[in-house]
Amino acid sequence: MSCCSTNGTCSTTATGTAPAAVTTVFTVAGMTCGHCEQAVGKAVGALEGVRAVRVDVRGGLVSVDSAAELDDAAVRAAVDEAGYELTGRA
Repeated sequence: MSCCSTNGTCSTTATGTAPAAVTTVFTVAGMTCGHCEQAVGKAVGALEGVRAVRVDVRGGLVSVDSAAELDDAAVRAAVDEAGYELTGRA
């Protein structure tokens, strides 16, 4: 099996289409280290529909890829439960 198509392009990616993801960036106060990064990432990553979480401790930002628009109150509750403060959307 070849990865090259009849039109001369080459691809090893799957041909199925995945549903589009929504990326939302939140500002979070109180994060200072790698432990903070892990705690917030784990808490937000456990929310239903979340596909990926990227935490930028220095910038105080949490980027969340999800299947659909997230409920800010649910994200706030997860961040609060982890011991940090969601201050809004970036």
